[in-house]
Amino acid sequence: MAVDYPVSLKVEYPERNLNRLITFFRIFTVIPILIILYLLMGSSFQTGSKEAGTIVSGIGLIFLPLILMLLFRRKYPKWWYDWNLNFAKFSYRVASYFYLMTDVYPSTDEEQNVQLEMAYPDATRLNRWLPLVKWFLAIPHIIVLCFLGIAALVVIIIAWFAILFTGKYPKGLFDFVLGVMRWGFRVMCYAMIMITDKYPPFALDT
Repeated sequence: MAVDYPVSLKVEYPERNLNRLITFFRIFTVIPILIILYLLMGSSFQTGSKEAGTIVSGIGLIFLPLILMLLFRRKYPKWWYDWNLNFAKFSYRVASYFYLMTDVYPSTDEEQNVQLEMAYPDATRLNRWLPLVKWFLAIPHIIVLCFLGIAALVVIIIAWFAILFTGKYPKGLFDFVLGVMRWGFRVMCYAMIMITDKYPPFALDT
């Protein structure tokens, strides 16, 4: 059953046989693009004699300012939305490659096999106080996603063997991994990117 939610994530199922050699060495071939993704996130760690702090940018850079902007100005700057949208698209292209859902190397700008959409929000219609507690309201989802993430990891390992022997990613396994990715994306859009006040459904379907 389809779920009506203001964001969507789809990954094209590969009908052709996947490259077995690329699949076998995936954990190594993904490293360069993971480094780029990490640098875009801009994580850094600072230590001092009396304190240690972590500075997180990337999506995090647009997360904390968004709370203040929605709270005090009721605005969602378009360029912040564009950054979050394009960063999310790139992240999920990398994820789909890492999860063996494609053997085409992730592009930094082309859509490729991932179709991700989220509507630009009308900030005047968003609850100005909700961003303060969305992280707390999302905790039940985060707990469920932790267990689903473990299950997805097992499924990906099974799919790795399946591709090596048959060249195919079993459709049922593919749909499950995609469902977990989609669930996580909805929660991220609700609690971090904050483009909607609609609570994410507990569902794997579209």
